[in-house]
Order: sequence, then structure tokens, then C-alpha cells
Amino acid sequence: MVDLSRRHARWGERIIMAVLVTAALLSVLTTVGIVISLLAPTITFFQHVNVWDFLTGTEWTAVFGVEWEDKSFGVLPLVTATMMTTVIALSVAVPLGLGIAMLLSEYASRRVRSVVKPVLEVLAGIPTVVYGFFAITAVVPLLEIFVDIDGLYSVLSAGLVMGFMIVPTVASLSEDAMSAVPSALRQGSYALGANRMKTTLRVVFPAALSGIVAAVVLGISRAVGETMIVTLAAGNLVRLSFNPVEGAQTMTGFIAQVATGDAPEGSPLYYSLFAVGALLFVITFVMNLISIRLVRKYRQVY
Repeated sequence: MVDLSRRHARWGERIIMAVLVTAALLSVLTTVGIVISLLAPTITFFQHVNVWDFLTGTEWTAVFGVEWEDKSFGVLPLVTATMMTTVIALSVAVPLGLGIAMLLSEYASRRVRSVVKPVLEVLAGIPTVVYGFFAITAVVPLLEIFVDIDGLYSVLSAGLVMGFMIVPTVASLSEDAMSAVPSALRQGSYALGANRMKTTLRVVFPAALSGIVAAVVLGISRAVGETMIVTLAAGNLVRLSFNPVEGAQTMTGFIAQVATGDAPEGSPLYYSLFAVGALLFVITFVMNLISIRLVRKYRQVY
């Protein structure tokens, strides 16, 4: 009898294992490199600026003045604008994305699926700068029919267009999660007298909830980290406002504006870039941790 436990791994398997381990290590090293690149300038920034004042301050004048004493580094206006655009984007992307996922998974025929799927892939592949120009040239004139928008820029237009940008992400991942639900659960629901809608909402949707939560959190991460749409459509006016029809600068919008060569190395403005980037990294990291907890909580194994 051959002892299979003592068989040596084939060279092809060893090569594949080495490639997979290298890919995993490369991802870890990339994350560590990002943290290291942000750490030193951020520490230098907070040697001059109080952390509490940075997180709770309502005035951001990093681009004005020369010395540290001439500037105000209250990041709350940037965070508020970022959260507003994210909430608006999710109010568009989550209903549309989940609706498309339910259609493709539970209702659509092969012919409909063969048309809708490629369209979603095309939307996912459009450069975000195109979305930004679309927001300025098409969405803003359309919104002016219903609301009074002051000028060309508004958080509302940026959030709406960003929502359509992340619809493919939410729809595709949610559809994959719903399609992975065993057909036996659907058949059991039908056998008990439930129609297709009740089966979708009360059986398939709860069973795929972990994948749906992951899709939504990934959409949030994309919305928070989006740059070109908010840079072009939301504007660069830093102000603490909860009015979505006004323009406001987001965290990524500030980074995109200043990181084009206007911040001399070693200046307060230069270090403020890394502080905002570090805060953005922390926000995304916390959201990913919450996503992992939710996925593990609602995960079902078949």
C-alpha cells in the first residue's frame, strides 16, 4: 500500500504555492509601506497641531498663511463634506444595486442577464473623471430645475453621480452572494406556499446577507476614497455646511487640489496632506473592521 502522506509535492505545485505566498506577502508589505509613508509626516504634523483641535475644529485654512500659527487645521468641514457625499451616494447605490442584484439572481432570464451584466461592467470601467464632467454638464443643469443650486458645484450632484458609479460594485457582489444561496432553500419556500417575492426577501436575502453587507461596505469605501468626481463636481470651497445643494471640499478633494505641486516639502501645508490622508486611511480601516465583524456575524455556511 502506498503511503500518500509521504508523497513529495510536485514542482508545479511548489511553484504555484510560492507564487500565492508571494502575492499574499506583497499585499501585506504594500499595506505596511503605506502606513510607514504616512506615519512620520503625520507625527510631525501633530507635533505642531493638537489632535483634538484637528478632529473637532470647524475652520480649515491650511492653504492660507505661511507659518503654523497663521493657519487653522480643523478637519471637520472636510470630513462633513466627505460623509455627506457618501450618504447621498449610498442612498442611490444601495437601492439600485440590490434591486439589480435581485433581478439578475431571481427574476431575469438568460437573455436579460446577458444584456444587463455587460452594461454593469461598462459602468464599472468608465473613468471617474468622465463621471465628474457628467455631473457638471448634465446633472447640475437637471437639478437646477428642481432645486436652487448656487453656482456650478454642489455636494448633491457629486453624491448622485458617485452613487451611479458604485452601483455596479454593489449589484455585482450582491448578485454573486444571492446566486450562491442553494436552490433547495428556494424550493422549500415555494413548497410552503411562498411566492417569488417573499422567497427573495425572506429566504434568499437573509441567507446572502453577509455577502450583501460586504458589497455595501466596499461601496462605502469606494465612495469615501473617490477623488475625481468630488474634485470636479463638489468644488474646493472649504466650509462646514449640511446643505447638499452647496459646494464643499472633501478630504480627497483637498488632497487632489494641494498635491499637484502647491505644497512645498517641509511646509505646514505639506504635512497637512499626510494628516488628512492618515485620517482617511483610519476611517477606511475602521469600516473594513466593521465589515468583517458583520460578515462573520451573519455568515451562513451550506
